[in-house]
Amino acid sequence: MSSNDRDTASLPILETVSNLRDIPDGVDRRSFLMRSAVIGSATVIAGLTPAEHDRALAATSAAPPAAVGVSPDLDVVKKSKGSVMTTLDEFYKVGPGPSSSHTIGPMRITYDFYKRCTKLPADQLAKVTGMKVHLFGSLSATGKGHGTERAALAGILGKEPASIDPLFLDEMRTSPDKRFPVVLGPKTLELSLADIVYDAPKGDFPHPNTMTCKLLGGGAVLYELEYYSVGGGFIEWKGYEPPKKGQPKYPYSTMKELQEHAEKNKLSVAQVVMANEIAVSGKSEAEINAFADKILTAMVNIVKSGLAAPTATLPGPIKLKTKASEVYKRAMDDEYVGQRGVGIVSAYALAGSEENARGHLVVTAPTGGSAGVIPALVYVLGEGGRKLPQVKIRNGLLAAAAIGYLCKHNATLAGAEGGCQAEIGVASAMGAALIAQAHDFPHQVVANAAESSLQHHLGMTCDPVAGFVQVPCIERCAFGAVKSWTGFMIASNEIPADRRVDFDTTVSAMALTAKEMNSKYKETSEGGLAVSVVLC
Repeated sequence: MSSNDRDTASLPILETVSNLRDIPDGVDRRSFLMRSAVIGSATVIAGLTPAEHDRALAATSAAPPAAVGVSPDLDVVKKSKGSVMTTLDEFYKVGPGPSSSHTIGPMRITYDFYKRCTKLPADQLAKVTGMKVHLFGSLSATGKGHGTERAALAGILGKEPASIDPLFLDEMRTSPDKRFPVVLGPKTLELSLADIVYDAPKGDFPHPNTMTCKLLGGGAVLYELEYYSVGGGFIEWKGYEPPKKGQPKYPYSTMKELQEHAEKNKLSVAQVVMANEIAVSGKSEAEINAFADKILTAMVNIVKSGLAAPTATLPGPIKLKTKASEVYKRAMDDEYVGQRGVGIVSAYALAGSEENARGHLVVTAPTGGSAGVIPALVYVLGEGGRKLPQVKIRNGLLAAAAIGYLCKHNATLAGAEGGCQAEIGVASAMGAALIAQAHDFPHQVVANAAESSLQHHLGMTCDPVAGFVQVPCIERCAFGAVKSWTGFMIASNEIPADRRVDFDTTVSAMALTAKEMNSKYKETSEGGLAVSVVLC
């Protein structure tokens, strides 16, 4: 067989891996994709025929175990078996940095527990003497650097992520022994950071980000619930039942299916997403647009705040200096137009990421650790650069959401599960789709731009120095934003049909890489830069 014949024969392999409708009943989608990708790669290397490949693929019919460290009972895993059902208001969440999974998620969890406690019977609340929160897995390993204990305490005090004053969290940092009141029925409790317990970092947990909340009465536990921060600020709990939703108008679980809807109905990616948002959420188009505009405004304000902030030292042992404003000033003075553009985009991303590192309010897009990428592109496409109409940028935000939805659906958004490829990589892919859609490119260019950007983040580890979302996280947002633009430029200048690797295949590769990545590179600060940088 010639090399050309072998290339042609291998094409069905990629099609099989990306065509999720071929997955046998009762087989977990994510595990099937991972195993298929391995078999496909081995088949190409060995020069086997498509028939030989199909026989190997058939061996994946038996239901395999779920990915190590993630329970198959979690809804985030179960959702990978149907159509995408995520909505904008679930995906783009406002809350305090520096991490969607380690700050916003835990704060949403403890706030949920607080609300549950307020609804308990009066006779039960009369026995209350205290509350405790236990952090496990990655939350325990790197929670100190993320300020997880402050976020968790704030939530249990009745503070919501989207409306909390970041200065309240700063106060906890400067006064770690201070006690704060919380009223539960007839009782007023005094809680402090000592009530947030960093428990076992290693163990057999349903998710790497597991935590338990307890309501105490003397030495007895009156009420307890186990929770999971599953990435991107999404949370679940033991016995979780997802809310009832409508059915999507254009059901899809892969980019291929999304594009088929777009092609058949003469729609853009943004229009497919909008139609599904209306059908699934039950909201009107005007309501969805209003929410999108609210998120876009928040993103613009985040970049502006970061640029306006004076150069200072970020909290923590790294003693890292901020530099967004300085990079911006120097970029504006650059005599070379191309370099100026790269410098400005980088400065905007640094500004958003530095706001995240300060613990100020950010938007998960898809996570807190990657919260500098999309705001930078939104700002540079709007008032900070090209001044595109709001409707164009809003359409870009919808297309970006589709990319995030698919990565969440078929892989992961959590650094604790998939490394930084799941955070910065997905953010960069979302950014490339945003730019392409905002400039009215067809669906194939949108998909290709996202694929290109994601492909070149595969294998990126999550190795925060000292557990803080600073090094390498802040600069990674700048590189992610620039890679978004690079992905868009390549996709918009190539012949779309000539791209050999499609988006679905790259997402499958990310899921496989996440499964095989050593746990010390998954937000545990046990490998890479985290153990290579010496702090003095």
